[in-house]
Amino acid sequence: MPLSLQFEQVDVFAEQRHEGNALAVVVGADELSTEQMQAFARWTQLSETTFLLRPRTPEAHYRVRIFTPLRELPFAGHPTLGSCKVWLDQQGNPELVEIIQECPAGLIRVRRRGTQLAFSAPPLLRSGPLDALTLKRIEQGLGLTAAQIRASQWVDNGPGWAGVLLTSRDEVLGIRPDYAALQGLNVGVIAPWEGPAAEADVEVRAFMGEECNEDPVTGSLNAGLAQWLIGTGTFSDRYSVSQGTALGRRGRLQIESTGGILWVGGAVQRCISGRVLF
Repeated sequence: MPLSLQFEQVDVFAEQRHEGNALAVVVGADELSTEQMQAFARWTQLSETTFLLRPRTPEAHYRVRIFTPLRELPFAGHPTLGSCKVWLDQQGNPELVEIIQECPAGLIRVRRRGTQLAFSAPPLLRSGPLDALTLKRIEQGLGLTAAQIRASQWVDNGPGWAGVLLTSRDEVLGIRPDYAALQGLNVGVIAPWEGPAAEADVEVRAFMGEECNEDPVTGSLNAGLAQWLIGTGTFSDRYSVSQGTALGRRGRLQIESTGGILWVGGAVQRCISGRVLF
């Protein structure tokens, strides 16, 4: 007999359904093997698929494992918020305002304010300036000149992000990536969105060199970029992010640094509910 588990698909960092980044979530997945999880994530072909499990530590409310079609991640942003939303819906507890998620990167705090969820950014695994060879790969892979790059830094909190700051939103939206030239490098690009028509403070794009695609809306990248750019005083302690424009999405994130904690938040919409067979 196949194993039947509850399945949810949610839209993360989306003010309306179908505007953000889709996430597949399998509930009660403790009996699944790593191989089954990876096979299902490969089959969904979403940027990430998560599996909700019983926690192993008493501090956590639940445990999650996060998979791309190619590998398991220790942490990722939109899977954290999407998984938390599904777990909360299972509990039916409207009073719970802070949730602790267990994942390979450690314990992640998630707070709830109304319809918004936000995760506390984990510490960077790698920071500091990019070397000349990495910068050259970025220039060639994204079609940028050295003069266009205002600043750059490693902003890796798990997926291996390199961050690049440009001058204008138009430059960000004009990028046409060459994934072969990126050679597996994951790159995030950010620039201010200025002018009276601006709907957010900055525009972001995330190029997954290993996956050879663009991620629509990316919590982990925005966490790393904010730690870098707020930490250097380049950006204020609170700003809003637009991401996914180049893919026809309308992702929206809220960044806030308060009390020594960086929060990355947004809304999560339920889209599909059902069961999946293993």
